[in-house]
Amino acid sequence: MTTLTVALLQLAPPGPDLPVNLALGEAACRRARALGADIALFPEMWSNGYSCAVPEGPAGGDVYRHPSLWDGVRTPAEPWPEPVWLGEPITRDSPFVTRFRELAAELEMAIALTYLERWDGPPRNTLSLIDRHGRLVLTYAKVHTCAFDLPEAGLTPGEGFEACALDTAVGEVMTGAMICYDREFPESARALMLAGAEIVLTPNACELEINRLSQFRSRAVENMTGMAMANYAGPGWGHSVAHDGVAFVDGRSRDTLVVEAGEAEGVYPAVFDLDALRANRRRETWGDAFRRPAAYRSLMDREVREPFVRIGPDGGPLPGRSRP
Repeated sequence: MTTLTVALLQLAPPGPDLPVNLALGEAACRRARALGADIALFPEMWSNGYSCAVPEGPAGGDVYRHPSLWDGVRTPAEPWPEPVWLGEPITRDSPFVTRFRELAAELEMAIALTYLERWDGPPRNTLSLIDRHGRLVLTYAKVHTCAFDLPEAGLTPGEGFEACALDTAVGEVMTGAMICYDREFPESARALMLAGAEIVLTPNACELEINRLSQFRSRAVENMTGMAMANYAGPGWGHSVAHDGVAFVDGRSRDTLVVEAGEAEGVYPAVFDLDALRANRRRETWGDAFRRPAAYRSLMDREVREPFVRIGPDGGPLPGRSRP
């Protein structure tokens, strides 16, 4: 049996102190390697612990709402656009990222590192996948930023989903990434499957309850893809989880769950049987086997219709979308 182990680093959310977060992250990676991990996966935006620099206002901080919910008032709770996480973005060649590249090479373990990335304009919510040789092999920015609320409404969204051939001790594994809110859109995992991803890494920073967990399970089954998600620890949070996407064996239904944490801090290994995953993709009926893309043209329509219209304080729609 050929296996790949992804360590879900379910850590307590730190503050925006880079040296402290680097030390905590390094210790977690060393624990992951001691447990036999091939990949260590951080929660979302580890560089600053997803700390919120913009306090929630009396209106809840909503930036985009249905027109009827503005009640004639077009001023959000805070000035908008608001500089977010001011002073906290870092670059891909920063000492923070560089140290994790060195660590990956030392441990001979891939690291999926998350951080607030400095960008031309507002920063991005980013994951960089570092292979076991210390090379940056994939850098992905969150596409579905939480544009309905501050501070994420001020971030630059990513432009698409890609997968890379990650070199591991058991050979190349096609690996992709999405971040938190991305997993609530079937198109995210679908695009990654079409890009060839066998394993999808998903950093997270929010409560994980039955509905979000059910969505994540569905992403694994419908794409026949291994899904791994690392969340921050804490009451109502936690529940870092992995599914292998193998829903049937010998005609019988089975549970796709590989591992699910509770709410406590820890390093949780998710062991994927790559032989079973790949055999499932060759045999079963989901993924890209029987899709009919010509019937899905409406998925590319940028016009948003009622009751899903949302507008910002200036009366305009979400960037990239249009109203009838």
